[in-house]
Formats: sequence, C-alpha cells, structure tokens
Amino acid sequence: MGHCLLRFCMSNPVSLSPEILQHISLQIGVSLHSLVATIGLFDEGGTVPFIARYRKEATGNLDEVQIRDIEEKLQYFRELEDRRAVILKSIEEQGKLTPELRERIEKSLSKTELEDLYLPYKPKRRTKATIAREKGLEPLAEFVWKQEPGPDPLDVYAATFVDAEKGVADIAEALEGARHIIAEWVSENAELRQGIREMMSQEGIVVSHAIEGAEDPEGKYAMYADFQEAVKTIPSHRMLAIRRGAKENILFFEIQLGEETAVQWLKSKLVVSTGDCVAHLDQAISDAYTRLLNPSIQTEIRLDLKERADTEAIRVFRANLENVLMAPPAGMLSVLALDPGIRTGCKVAIVDETGKFLESGVIYPLEPKNDIIGSARALSKWIETFNVRAIAIGNGTGSREVEAMVRAFLREKNYPNTFVVVVNESGASIYSASDVAREEFPNLDLTIRGAISIARRLQDPLAELVKLDPKSIGVGQYQHDVDQRKLAASLDATVESCVNRVGVNLNTASYSLMRYVAGITERTARSIVEFRNQRGRFQSRAELMEVPGFGPKTFEQAAGFLRIRDGANPLDSTAVHPESYAVVEQIAKEVGMGIGELIANPSVLDSMDLRQFQTDTVGVFTLGDIKEELRKPGRDPREQFVMPSFREDVKELVDLTQGMVLEGVVTNVTAFGAFVDVGVHQDGLVHVSELTNRFVKDPADVVRAGQIVKVQVLRVDPKSKRIALSMKALEPTPKGGGGKGNAPHKGGGNAPQRKELSLEDKLASLNNRFRTR
Repeated sequence: MGHCLLRFCMSNPVSLSPEILQHISLQIGVSLHSLVATIGLFDEGGTVPFIARYRKEATGNLDEVQIRDIEEKLQYFRELEDRRAVILKSIEEQGKLTPELRERIEKSLSKTELEDLYLPYKPKRRTKATIAREKGLEPLAEFVWKQEPGPDPLDVYAATFVDAEKGVADIAEALEGARHIIAEWVSENAELRQGIREMMSQEGIVVSHAIEGAEDPEGKYAMYADFQEAVKTIPSHRMLAIRRGAKENILFFEIQLGEETAVQWLKSKLVVSTGDCVAHLDQAISDAYTRLLNPSIQTEIRLDLKERADTEAIRVFRANLENVLMAPPAGMLSVLALDPGIRTGCKVAIVDETGKFLESGVIYPLEPKNDIIGSARALSKWIETFNVRAIAIGNGTGSREVEAMVRAFLREKNYPNTFVVVVNESGASIYSASDVAREEFPNLDLTIRGAISIARRLQDPLAELVKLDPKSIGVGQYQHDVDQRKLAASLDATVESCVNRVGVNLNTASYSLMRYVAGITERTARSIVEFRNQRGRFQSRAELMEVPGFGPKTFEQAAGFLRIRDGANPLDSTAVHPESYAVVEQIAKEVGMGIGELIANPSVLDSMDLRQFQTDTVGVFTLGDIKEELRKPGRDPREQFVMPSFREDVKELVDLTQGMVLEGVVTNVTAFGAFVDVGVHQDGLVHVSELTNRFVKDPADVVRAGQIVKVQVLRVDPKSKRIALSMKALEPTPKGGGGKGNAPHKGGGNAPQRKELSLEDKLASLNNRFRTR
C-alpha cells in the first residue's frame, strides 16, 4: 500500500483499513476519494437519497445505485472486521497465534476465508480426531503426513503407540487413529477447502429427484422429478423451485461432484512420496473428502446457491415494485371507485381531488339482482353531485362485466368528461383490514375502505401503495422462499427511493407516505401530521423546525424532499434544498428578478455561466441541478397517465381464442417471462422466448410492470387456467430469419401464425385509448 493512500485514509478515518478501502474502491468501480467521502457522510447520519441528491460535490456525483452498493459493502466489511477481532482474540488466548497466521488473518478480505483460517482453532464437539489425539496418536499422524523416511519402518514406529490403557489395541487401531487426525487436517486446510469449493462451484451439478411416494397433485414439480443442471448456470427461479419442492418433501436434491476427480486433486496437493506412508495418507484423504469435506462444502454451496437465487429474486421483485410504485398517476381529479361483488353488490366510494373520502354506497348491476336501471340512476347522481371525472373499477371477479355496464352507461348518458379504468386491486383487502385503514376510517366497513384505496390508487399509486407491506402488492417471484430480512430491507429501500424521487406534498401527505422521506421516522411523520392537523397547513419549510422532535439533522436530510405548493417561498415547491436558497437568491439578484419571476422565466439562465455562484458547498453539480429544477419546478419524474384498453368482447377465459390480438397490462416480470392482464381475471404468461425476436437475457430489459403491451394468444388451457401469450408474434419478421436464441426452432410446425391487426381493431384501439392528467 503506497504512502499516499495511507495518508489519505488516515486523514479520512472511516474505521476500515486502507487495504479494505482500496478493495471496495476497485470492487464497485468508484474512486477512493468518493468512497471515503460517502462513508463519512453515512457515519454523520446521511441517508442514501439525501447523499445522492444533495451531496454530489462530496461524492463525485455518484448515483443512488453506487451509494447503496457502498452502504452494503460498508456493512459487510465492518462485520468482517468485528469477526476478525473475535477470531484473533480466540486464537491468541489458545496460545496458537503465530506471526504468519496473524498476517494471513489480518490480510483476509473474505468472511469465508476468515472462517476457513479459524476452523482448525474453532472450539468443536468431540470428533474421531479428538479421540485419537487423546490416545496420543498425533505424533504418528505427523509422521505419516510428512512422508519422510524414518529410522524404522512405519509398522515398527506405529507399534510404539499400542497401549491398552489408552485404548489402542494394536497397530491397525493406531494407524486408523492417525488417519482420522490427518483427515481432519485435510478438511480444515484453508487452501484445500477453497480448492474444493471452487471445483464444486465450477463443475458441480444440481441434481433433484422426486421422493418416492410423495404426492404432487398439481404437477408443480414434474420437471424437477429427474433433473440436473450445472451449479454455475442454474437460474434463480429453478433453484428456488427445487428448494421449495424439497421443503414440501416432494423433492430431494444434492450437489454432485465426481469424487474421483476431487480426491485425485487433493492427493496431487498432498502426496509427495512413494514410501509406506502413502497408502495410509491416500486412505485419510479419501476419508476426509467423503466424510468431512464433501458434506461441509456441499452445505456451503447450497447456501451460496440460495443466496444467489435470493439475490436475483429480490432484484426482480425490486424492479417490479419500483415500476408499480412509479406508475403514472391520473392526478388530482375526483374519483368514484367500484369494488365488484356479485352476491353482496358493488361497493362504491367517492373521493375528491385530494383523496378525501366523500360518500359511499352499493349498487347491484350483476347477478342475481341485475339492477342496471337502479345502478345507472345512482351513478348519475354521484357523478353530477361530486363532479366525478374518473370511475375506477377493481380488477376482481366481475370487473369486466361491471366495466362493460359502466361504459355503456357513460355512452348513453353522454358524460364525455368522465372515463372508466380497471385498477389492479392487489393488496386492497389487506389494506382495508390494516391498522392504517382502521386508524383513518374507524367507522367504515372493510369493503368501503378497500374501495377508497382503489380510488386513490388511480389518483396516485405511490401515495396509496406505501400503506401496504410491499410483499402484498403481488409482484414478487418466490417471495416467501427468500431471506425475509434481506427482502424487507431491499423493498423498504426501493420504496424510500421512489418516494424521495417523486417528492412529498407536506400539506396533504399521509404519515404512511411521509415516513419514507429521507431522515424521517414513523414517529416523526406522525408528529408532522398531528402538528398540521392542529396548526393548519405549512406555509414554509422553515416551519418544520417547530414540529416536536424535528431537529436540524432531520431538517437537513428531509427538507428538500418535502414540497409546499403556494407557500410563502416559491422555492419551497421545488427540489432545491433550503441550504441552497441563498445561491438562488444571488442568481435572481444578478438578473434583476424576484425568485417567482426567475421560476416563471427560466430561459434567462441559458445564457448565464452559473460557475460564478460556486461556494465551498455548492459546486457545478448542485448548480446544474438548481438550473434544471428552476426550468421545471417540482416536476414529477413519473410518466404521463395512459389508460389501458381491454377488448369489450373478451371478459372470461373461454372468450380467448388462438391467434387473438389483445392489449394488456404487465403485472409481473420474472426471470422466465412476464405476466400480462388481458382482462379475463387470469394473467397470461409471455415466456422469455416470446417477448421479442432478439435474444433476451433478462425480461426486464424488454418489459416492466405496469407497461401496456400488445399480445397474441398462443394457447389457452381452461382446465389449468393457463394462458400462453406472445409479443414477438406481432413484431415484423427480422431479416435473415429470426433473432438469436429466441427464434422458433427450425422445422417447428407449431409456431403461431402472425396475425395482422384488422382495421376495426386499430380503430377501436385509437378510440379507446386517451391520455389524461
């Protein structure tokens, strides 16, 4: 390590060694300066959104992904340092800490390597090797291990260890005990363990079998009943499926590695002679692999595979969750929500443009009452009384029938300013029974609370969905099989990222939304809402300091993400942080305008060199952000709202036919494809091979949750309720015969015929799709 690096790290104490900092820097591809600065900001109580948005000069403009990577590595290596200290102390107390061993432990940058080095000194239960040592056989084991010719043959030397009082009856028993000691040495050797670990990772095979007599009535694990795939290539979803099958006692699986190959490799590392010790050393090595190394390393690889599968599944879940949370909001408009019900009727809830609950009711347009006239009369009254702009229908059972009735009603009554849209209601029932819902609407029925949630989801998906446990939104892949602690932390980070990217209206946000703002805890969020309820709306960000428990550090972290519309200071409605207000005031003074005028005329900034306004804390990156924010103050990063259009003649699974072209909404993206809602109460699957004509490694590169797509029906199986869809069938045929990897197999006669959209379909699509804010 160079002296410059050492001096730099000493001047920036972050409780990690220069070697570790250098390692992290290279591992995630950031400069050492940016790394140390970011760790310092974390240690000062900085949050990821705040550091990413308002400390770009310090970090060198690292993005949120890089900063979260640093946060993850920081936790890993601080845990490693704590463990290193425990290990060093333990070995030192045993009197076995040599200078060479200390150096190896201190240089280790891996938890696995650290545990390998500690293994020979780790307190353990009584083993065969322990018993052999108690019998005094360790010198004999050392003699065999060294393979050096002695003054006497091995049998003669071994005979000197025969001692009935110690439990060594004969030479054979003495040599067996020595082999047990050697086997333990082999299994606890760090280099040998790492070699077998790498061999199993690179050459091992995951093999699964059906357990004899186990029932799999739905055939969920049929493909894994006699299955094998390489450890290094098996994808997340297959590994998780196999593990789930094993957990349900339907499958058995193991990691297979050729024993002969592994044992021969071990012998090549240890056998250096041809004397009479070699036969016993060979036996000890074989025993070490079969009895100790293979089970131990196999357990590690199984855990590694689970961690790898968990990581990938969580990544997919995060991406889906982010897309759902960042779905375009319909905006501030009054909404009438319908939660379809057949026997009990359709529950109705009306909310105003701010999401405030106004009125509820029930209509019965479906079987058995079929009260179309009464339902239409009630809808007319509500639309006219509350100036309803949108009708949101939950996508549960009966939703398509209700949607058809409402569309016919709107056409007949001529309400051109009111539109209808089907809303994904996943988790609405969970919300309606939650503490949050009971607290907000203590006197309302669960079904009405659910309808209110459906209405608010249309207005602003993010503001409503943050009230739910992310796992109940329905966009995960094997979410119950992965590490729940890691999953929860990852999903919380995703919600936090989305909330802070959009920003929060300080005067209308619920505490459920506000608690995800950088630096704000649930307790602080409740205090803000209580303060607002008692004192009225906030007029400025500065008033936050009057909220009990809201200190300077919380203000620093949170203020830039909390917005005030029509407040005392126009900058309070923007993402400009209060710590930069003075700079904006200088810019406005330079051009002879007030802040409001400057925001209204941002083009004046185009000809200005903002570098003249740099300070010790406000640099080029922050000035660039300020300029962009003044161009579009308080801009919403989410896309414009687009209403999906389902075919009115397709309402049930039986309405689908092969070759039919439909518009749908992507509800979930997995490693093997995307699920699409086409309006029949059962999502169809677009397999990864049917997404596009080009090769697709990750479906998320092609589609995202919430995206509106065109699909063609390939197959429908009413019995299993499975729908196979294709997107690539609607693409033009690529020149040269097809895309790499995802093209149909040559000679295959079952590939679906590409169907051109009819003029009627095109016109229907154009007429039914429109945009609104």
